[in-house]
Amino acid sequence: LDEEIEKSLNKSIRELVEENGWEEFRKIEKEFLRKFGEEERVVLALGGGAVLHQREMEELKKRGTVIWLYADPEKVIERIKKDSKSFSQRPSLTGKSLKEEVEEVLKERRPLYEKFAHFKVDTSSEPLEMVVKKVLKILKGGEGNVEGNC
Repeated sequence: LDEEIEKSLNKSIRELVEENGWEEFRKIEKEFLRKFGEEERVVLALGGGAVLHQREMEELKKRGTVIWLYADPEKVIERIKKDSKSFSQRPSLTGKSLKEEVEEVLKERRPLYEKFAHFKVDTSSEPLEMVVKKVLKILKGGEGNVEGNC
């Protein structure tokens, strides 16, 4: 979803947030979530903040299968540090240290992730190929080795 926003507006998330703030970005994100949430047979990769749009998430949950790709906070921090795009394209949400921010944001959003997800797949120690296999198994109708309903 973030890539579609950037492509459509010809600006990075960082530029959008720096110009207008997180609140304005969330409005834009909500519009795109509505637009793409109405599409048939589409796979949406949502940014972590999409769950803040509860009405739109309720609609997604009714219309399709929502899979929460979970990782432990330590793994999230490790992945952010390894991803150069994280720092260059996404500004801080809180202005705190990366560790404090990740812990705070996950604590706030975890109940929403649990509320809206049909399934939770722990990606903390799984290679990408195994995560993909688990997601495909869910989508084909067999839960496989996942934590199941949230």
